[in-house]
Amino acid sequence: MVPLSFPTSFEFCGEEWLLTEGRALYWPRERALLVADLHLEKGSFFARHGQLIPPYDSRETLERVALAIRETGARRVITLGDNFHDSAGSTRLEPHACGMLEALTKAVDWIWITGNHDPDMEARCGGTLVEEMEIGGTVLRHRARPGETRPELSGHYHPRLQLTVHRRHIRRPCAVVSANDGPDGKPSGRMILPAFGAFTGGMNAADPAILKALQPADRIDAVVPAKGRLARFNLWSSAA
Repeated sequence: MVPLSFPTSFEFCGEEWLLTEGRALYWPRERALLVADLHLEKGSFFARHGQLIPPYDSRETLERVALAIRETGARRVITLGDNFHDSAGSTRLEPHACGMLEALTKAVDWIWITGNHDPDMEARCGGTLVEEMEIGGTVLRHRARPGETRPELSGHYHPRLQLTVHRRHIRRPCAVVSANDGPDGKPSGRMILPAFGAFTGGMNAADPAILKALQPADRIDAVVPAKGRLARFNLWSSAA
């Protein structure tokens, strides 16, 4: 695959967006920061099941959210599901992490969209809970809905671009962006965000499950932030 362009920001559904190095998406018009798949308290979940790993993943993830808010000047944070690794995750937050989260939810308008890992979570440290929402014609939900023709932002798949360059295997978190014409004939598209959490793995961005989830589409690209620029790689095209 050959990179198609290197913009500092990119256009999606007629608007400007910024994908940060830290895997967050910023929506300038709404002054909103979007993050997907935080999987807070994944460490404590595994510890309860006998797999002892460092229990500080929530602190690290929340520190990165705070940094993204400072860098972008966001007034709103919208999470796109799987906020906690399980619905009871918020009950296991240790005091320091809970204090960090409470400070963030007080500083900005914080909205939790629930996911398949945390459908019954409680907003114990602040914020508002919703299953999905729509802003200015763009649908925000956890998992891309096959057949959706409206602009859509989602998470769930933890996409990573996988490349081999000079015999080196490279795997980078990325956004996956589709483009197609909407029902009104105007340019539309859908985007799957990279996983934001500290303890999150990833799926090949070109995996058939991801490409299928974004249909119908005219083309599907991976978008990767790299050293202040964005590289764009074509994954699928209806013209191929």
